Amino acid sequence: MTFRAVPRPRLTAVVAVTAALLLGGCASTAIDQNFQGAQRLTQSHLGAEVKWLTSDEARRQAQADVDATLAKPLTADDAVRLALAHSPALQAALFESAAASAGATQSARLPNPIFTFERLVRREGGETELDIGRMLGISVFDFLLLPSRLRMADFQQQQLQLRLASDVVQAASDARQNWVRAVAAQQSLQYFEQVKQAADASAELARRMQSVGNFNRLQRAREQAFAADAVAQLTRARQVAQSTREALVRSLGLNEAQARRLTLPERLPDLPKAPKQEADIAQQALDQRLDVRLARADLEFTARDQGLTRVTSFVNGLHVAAVRNSETGEPPQKGYELELPLPIFDFGDASRARSQATYMAALNRTAQIGVDASSQVRESYGAYRTTYDVAKHYLEEVVPLRKTIADENLLRYNGMLIGVFELLADAREQVGSVVQAIEAQRDFWLADAALQAALIGKPTGGVSMQAAPAASGGGDGGH
Repeated sequence: MTFRAVPRPRLTAVVAVTAALLLGGCASTAIDQNFQGAQRLTQSHLGAEVKWLTSDEARRQAQADVDATLAKPLTADDAVRLALAHSPALQAALFESAAASAGATQSARLPNPIFTFERLVRREGGETELDIGRMLGISVFDFLLLPSRLRMADFQQQQLQLRLASDVVQAASDARQNWVRAVAAQQSLQYFEQVKQAADASAELARRMQSVGNFNRLQRAREQAFAADAVAQLTRARQVAQSTREALVRSLGLNEAQARRLTLPERLPDLPKAPKQEADIAQQALDQRLDVRLARADLEFTARDQGLTRVTSFVNGLHVAAVRNSETGEPPQKGYELELPLPIFDFGDASRARSQATYMAALNRTAQIGVDASSQVRESYGAYRTTYDVAKHYLEEVVPLRKTIADENLLRYNGMLIGVFELLADAREQVGSVVQAIEAQRDFWLADAALQAALIGKPTGGVSMQAAPAASGGGDGGH
């Protein structure tokens, strides 16, 4: 009978295995640490707390919070808070990060020992002999590389934490910007309705004046053309208001019943009394940006991986097992088994070349991300300051001038110095300037959200500075 078995492990072996298991870490602990780290990275910048709904009780509480928030007009801060505490998209990102964190924890653990069992029957001369073999083996190579694997797993956890923080910032930025667009579109819609009312009144008056012979066909057609354009503008404004509202609903993760209860403020917030200063923006270290920190973590991970590749390119396996052989009628034999791949056909030069190229690519990518970070902050601040100046110009110069003109024309109309068509045309132009002022405010708040995202390290799209007039001058039949 052949018998293979491992002798009773010594105390040192038990200690080594126990230490390896402890160093492997607990998956749930690493997941919680990543989530808490993402909270710390984002809460100070976003002003809202990320909530992870891991139980039915937490989900019920989140629904109650949503219902309480929707009972009043939704503010921008409320939108960010709901997105970070309720959005199913962000919850999915949290669970995906947890799964990746568990995988990183598993990668740092030693592989399980391999147990081999053999049962052989031999018949010779009418006699039957039974051979049973047992062997328990483990890779020594994995023991030797355990410190490197632990360091790599730690870098992977850092990467996952920064990526999760980046997803949180993206969710908050989307919610804030979609809120700004929805409120601005709703506010503009009210003024487009006023434009249509003025256009309808002008067209109806032109029809009556033509019927009594005071207007010719051309003059009436001009007023009717403007009324038709006003209908098209109002239709487009309604569609924009609906689409921006639905975009906000998607950012917050609201269901159909919650979306119906969603109400928005009547107007955008006032501009701040003074814009942020560029010197204050520049003082915020770019080292705190998430993309820069993530790039540096990737570079360090690649460097560690390159050092490991230099070793594994020559020897990528070493397996040892204790053996005890025994046979019927024979004394037992004790020994060990050693398995080592020989680098005959593959000397590892391709692996080392690939590792070196990967590291240089990561090094240059990190340098480029640093350049991009500085440029994006400067660009975002430029858009922020420009939109602030434009919005302030509309609110302090253009709109007051239009109101002054309207007041003067009303006095002239009461004094019978101008006709009703001149008064209606001026009213349309005044509403158009107000709509443009709303668009300028919208652009500023979008640029403000983009600047915050750029400082954290999740740049968003730039703000378009092109704004078409809300309503062109109407018919001039009465001029």
